[in-house]
Amino acid sequence: MLTPTWRPRLRVAVLSTSRAPGLDYLLERDPGRGHRWEMVGFIATDPANRDLARVVDAGIPAATPDIRAFYAATGARWTDLAARREFDRRTVALLEELYADLIVTCGYRHILTTPFLEAYPNRVINIHDSDLPAYPGLHAVRDAVLAGERATRSTVHLVTAEVDGGPSLVRSWAFPTHPLVTDARRWGATDILKAYAYAQREWMMRAAWGPLLAHAIGRFADGQVKLEGRRVRLGGTPGPHTLDPVEPAVLLETASPAAGR
Repeated sequence: MLTPTWRPRLRVAVLSTSRAPGLDYLLERDPGRGHRWEMVGFIATDPANRDLARVVDAGIPAATPDIRAFYAATGARWTDLAARREFDRRTVALLEELYADLIVTCGYRHILTTPFLEAYPNRVINIHDSDLPAYPGLHAVRDAVLAGERATRSTVHLVTAEVDGGPSLVRSWAFPTHPLVTDARRWGATDILKAYAYAQREWMMRAAWGPLLAHAIGRFADGQVKLEGRRVRLGGTPGPHTLDPVEPAVLLETASPAAGR
């Protein structure tokens, strides 16, 4: 009988801005409470982050380095990445106190600069609301809907200096667009399309982001993520892997305040 190789639990920190969609799923199903990985910290650049209270209630260390206050104090513009580098150095210092192995950016709205990426090479993953490399940027779902895509997906990818350009690890199942989109495009009803894109994005975030992140983190915890040039191999097969749909009942159970208690 072979003896399993012992592997220390992967220490995961989450970086967010005003909210972290899918966090409930991670908190309720955190395998670190058993063996594979554990969430060791949560950093929000908006002190009003709506998920902060539940993180604190779960006993996870949290910090709120206010990025708006930082920029106001420095007098720099939001586009000033030289100032952002100093902010990132301070964030890295917080993460080092947590001894984090893997950084997950979820709902994080700011570009990560060289000091951050050099501190955690190939150890930062982000979740994005498109089937990358298609539709990078802040309005990915809107762009996909306006382009007439029949479905949308979300993707977890490695973070690199190229925004939304890092190798993809895992993507969600397809979320079909409603026939309404075809009519709205024919009418030129941009207002309807924008409103619909918001709902489509929320659907993906609430249904898929938690399972996607848990899957990607688990792969790292099992030592199955290997970078080969601009592609990733997961457990010996090329990425990205496509996640099967998660049963709605599982998501409802996870979202319930009584789940797991």
